[in-house]
Amino acid sequence: MSSLARLEAESIHIIREVVAEFDRPAMLFSGGKDSVVMLHLAAKAFRPGPVPFPVVHIDTGHNFEEVIDFRDRTVERLGLRLVVGSVQELIDSGELQERADGTRNPLQTVPLLNTIRENRFDAVFGGARRDEDRARAKERILSLRDEFGQWNPRSQRPELWNLYNGRHTPGQHVRAFPISNWTELDVWRYIAAEDIELPPLYYAHHRPVFRRDGMIRAVGPHSLPTEEETVETLQVRYRTVGDMSCTGAVLSEATTNELVLQEVAAATVTERGATRADDRLSEAAMEDRKKDGYF
Repeated sequence: MSSLARLEAESIHIIREVVAEFDRPAMLFSGGKDSVVMLHLAAKAFRPGPVPFPVVHIDTGHNFEEVIDFRDRTVERLGLRLVVGSVQELIDSGELQERADGTRNPLQTVPLLNTIRENRFDAVFGGARRDEDRARAKERILSLRDEFGQWNPRSQRPELWNLYNGRHTPGQHVRAFPISNWTELDVWRYIAAEDIELPPLYYAHHRPVFRRDGMIRAVGPHSLPTEEETVETLQVRYRTVGDMSCTGAVLSEATTNELVLQEVAAATVTERGATRADDRLSEAAMEDRKKDGYF
């Protein structure tokens, strides 16, 4: 077996194990490349039957329109049930407050935990990978969350010989990461090999942008330049997709999977490190959010 075939087999095994072991699993699906690959693996795992669980999206209200359109088309094509948790609804109700920096990605934790509790999900698939961030590198494939949805990095279970311990008590749930052992390059190799459709912003295109804090930001209703920042039209693509107000683009001429693979192979910084402002809030930004219940 090739390395890619081994990764695929491992991921499908994890997905099937979780579905067999838990009563009410669900899969996080944002329309980003990692969640698209994870959903493709789930569809393969249960083919010719349908995907036997709903997909969940925590909507910040500041998403790229192309990604939301892609999400809705994918849900319709696969006949999935989509459960949406809304950041905007909690802001309107007063349960959450807008951040001073305008980004809403860190605000996703509360609607995520509310959605898990209201739907009584006992296992939630996520597309996190260990190569993305130090906090994600230390998390197990099956990660126990307590009654408050929190993660304790000092209290993790061993996973020897691909044996996964999903035991939990009422109120707790487990996060499952089927592509934890994949790298960004593996993901793109798989996308190319399986001819998986992605939102168009993952490929080079021309877009009005401005530069802020060393990042290239898209101009949009939730991402506006100041008077001192110059708007220019550049050929860019996105390595990762999140809230429009915190996700940066990279200069690129990669319009095909093969050209993207060449770019990724030459990259020296992970996609989150290079293009996510929410991960730059502190050295431990991701770990702090995960401890509170983030993805």
